[in-house]
Amino acid sequence: MANEFALTYAPPRDTTRALFATGVYLALLLLIFVGLDAFSPPPLVSHFGGVQEASKGDLLRQVCYLGVGALAVAAGLQRHGLGALRAIPPSMALLLAWCMASALWAPEPNVVIRRAGLEVVIVVSVLLSVAAVGPKKAFLWWRWLMAVVLLVNFISIPLVPVARHLAGETDPALVGNWRGLYGHKNIAGAVCAITAILFLFTRTGWKNLIGIGIAAAAVFFLVMTRSKTSMGLLPVALLAGLFYRLGWRDGLSRTILCVAALLLLGALVSFALLDANTIAGLLEDPREFTGRAAIWAAELRYIADHPLLGSGFGTFTDTGGLSPLHDYVGASWVEAVSHGHNGYLQILVTIGGIGLLLTLLATIVLPLRRFWALDMDDDAFKPMLLALFTFLVLHNFMESDFLEGDAVSWAAMLMVIAALGRPPIRRLRG
Repeated sequence: MANEFALTYAPPRDTTRALFATGVYLALLLLIFVGLDAFSPPPLVSHFGGVQEASKGDLLRQVCYLGVGALAVAAGLQRHGLGALRAIPPSMALLLAWCMASALWAPEPNVVIRRAGLEVVIVVSVLLSVAAVGPKKAFLWWRWLMAVVLLVNFISIPLVPVARHLAGETDPALVGNWRGLYGHKNIAGAVCAITAILFLFTRTGWKNLIGIGIAAAAVFFLVMTRSKTSMGLLPVALLAGLFYRLGWRDGLSRTILCVAALLLLGALVSFALLDANTIAGLLEDPREFTGRAAIWAAELRYIADHPLLGSGFGTFTDTGGLSPLHDYVGASWVEAVSHGHNGYLQILVTIGGIGLLLTLLATIVLPLRRFWALDMDDDAFKPMLLALFTFLVLHNFMESDFLEGDAVSWAAMLMVIAALGRPPIRRLRG
């Protein structure tokens, strides 16, 4: 009995630290996934899918993140001492440093410094907060917050007019689509897909009836948003998580699954090559992909002229005539576009080929190395992480999530990276 008591007993001071870390983490989640402008009037939307985000320079928003960031650092140091710094992967630190350094060649260095500084605060806050709370507890709190957000979104549809895209918006195709408390149906759609993944991998089998029910509700709301990207990628992400759970129990199963995946990939590449003319026609038509093709074409022209350094971090959106694409299009629509609808191309435009390599290393290559190890815990946590990872990596082909401040999809990617990271060196006691 004495030994059992020693294993379960936590000193009061350590309990206080844990409560403080949890409180800071919840405040950060609320800032990211609810924000300061929930149910705000629908933002101006261009025909090319852009959303004017007037709040990017909002002073209150910056002050809130700086305050929560300072508390996150304090919580991390209290819980783990200087070992908390190990929660920030060196590759991520190098990427953030490159973003800041891009102010040296950007036409508007003040914009770069301000936006890159806020990016540093958000990334560090998320990584340290997850480390301070612990990955599984952090995802537990996150999961139930998303359930509350989903409930609020459903309640808002009959009660709050702006919870749907209303008539009179610039893009008539959006009218009637559900968006809940978020500024755009694509954001709401991504949140619903993430919620479904979080709850479907809570437990296995019939033990997860509640999780299955909440996931089904999230999928229903996703369908009502008409967010095609999230609807299309969710089944792919769920299959990836399921296959990981089935195939990562032993080396033989993993090998069979990887060979099957390579064969499928080869078949898809062959199909693309055989139908290359049709695909090229789609990409060359500015009307396809909700105007994304026109944006991508302009981005590719800019990248061809600036392949290594880019225009500077954060200069792509909400810069009007200063947008790096301004001289690469024949119309003024670029001044109303808020993102490039492709995270990989947008990174190339803003921080260049070097920045893209650093981004891929920090967000894809190194996390994949963590996933390669066999899942010896045999629970649903790592399969859930892989499902989220798959969704977010693919989501960047149609939307711009990488390094997008407090964007919900980028925050989710940071959560996955934090959960896969190395544990701190030591824990403080007493």
